[in-house]
Amino acid sequence: MTMVGFSATETRRRKEEKSQHDVLCDRELEDLPAEMRWREWMMRVEAVIFASTEPISREALARVVGKDCSVDLLIDDLIEELRDRPYELVSVSGGWQHRTRSRYADAIRASAAPTRGATTVLSEFEAMVLMAVGYFQPVTRSELSKIFGKEVSRDVIAALRGAGFLSSGPRSPTPGAPYTYVTTPHFLSSFGMETLRDLPDIGALEDAGLLSRKKLLAGDGSTGLMNGEHTDEEGAVEKASGAEFGFQGQDDT
Repeated sequence: MTMVGFSATETRRRKEEKSQHDVLCDRELEDLPAEMRWREWMMRVEAVIFASTEPISREALARVVGKDCSVDLLIDDLIEELRDRPYELVSVSGGWQHRTRSRYADAIRASAAPTRGATTVLSEFEAMVLMAVGYFQPVTRSELSKIFGKEVSRDVIAALRGAGFLSSGPRSPTPGAPYTYVTTPHFLSSFGMETLRDLPDIGALEDAGLLSRKKLLAGDGSTGLMNGEHTDEEGAVEKASGAEFGFQGQDDT
């Protein structure tokens, strides 16, 4: 088969698959009155978001509603409808996801019930390393070690990668071309952020006396983390809690 023939066959196959999908999922719902049609689209969108284990994109939601339907308006109506419920729709990592409201966190923890999508518990030092990558990415392990004034071990990086928070970035132009590390979409989703712009402002952390950007960039880790200069054998930063930076850290003790 020639390349042209293969291309034509592939195009025809995709059209047939799309046609079959449209038959299985009547997107337009033209047989329903306008109000019922809108309500059905709302329920479809909520069902897809509820079923997804990751934030679901606008493009994915658009596949189950009419071609002229505004997904954003559907989301607005769903947010309003859930206003008095213990859970809500939130925009994270380029998509939408159901999240329980923060005021019910204590009740959920007290129940000891297994939850889906629970954030990995980090040591305070792991939380601080993750914070540093968030602000200074792409960053090498050597550069992270300079920031903290002590070695950031491969085990710490492996733990953060294993939790899905970090991935390899481009190689550094420094001698040896070491790998850099960057945060992932899972990092954004886990900490309720849409983009990295949602990270706490460094200026605000400086004003609160928690961090010195000048000293961090200079590699002075002993004073860059203003309230966290003392570290124990396991490298857990004392006083400076990851939670203060929007991370759910846990003391190693």
